[in-house]
Amino acid sequence: MSDGPEIAGRRRVVTWSDPKALAAAGRGLAGIDHLRAMMGGSLPPPPVMTLLGITLGTVEEGLVRMQLQAAEYLYNPIGTVHGGILATILDSVMGCAVHSTLPAGRGYTTLEIKVNYLRAVTDAVGLVTAEGRAVHVGRTTGVADARLFDEAGRLYATASTTCLVFDIPVEKRTP
Repeated sequence: MSDGPEIAGRRRVVTWSDPKALAAAGRGLAGIDHLRAMMGGSLPPPPVMTLLGITLGTVEEGLVRMQLQAAEYLYNPIGTVHGGILATILDSVMGCAVHSTLPAGRGYTTLEIKVNYLRAVTDAVGLVTAEGRAVHVGRTTGVADARLFDEAGRLYATASTTCLVFDIPVEKRTP
């Protein structure tokens, strides 16, 4: 018998698509076309978006918006959405903003990220939107920034990133 409060269990089931197939399908597409194919449903979202409940809302060259419904399954031990979850959606919109400017055959990865948390997010906040904008995309690096806000426009976090931009290696096929 426990001396602490009884903790009721909760359950969430997640199903995702093969991430290797998604990456292979996107190899021949410009970044903006890859993202628009995901937004339009002809390509599935990456598993991390499915797992966390992140949805793609806007894709323009150099601008990407994603939404997340704040929920208790995203909470940390003190009852707010974990900062790592918020960093993930901010990293995603900034990386995708850079990706949206890249031609076919070019990719990116985050080199560094800085997040400024301004206030806590709980399920009472509801839907939050992350908006990422490419500031500069060059031959080897891309710089972007982002904001996280609620439906009333209240700001919860800001972020900035530097991404490494590179040629995507051609897959060698075996006979």
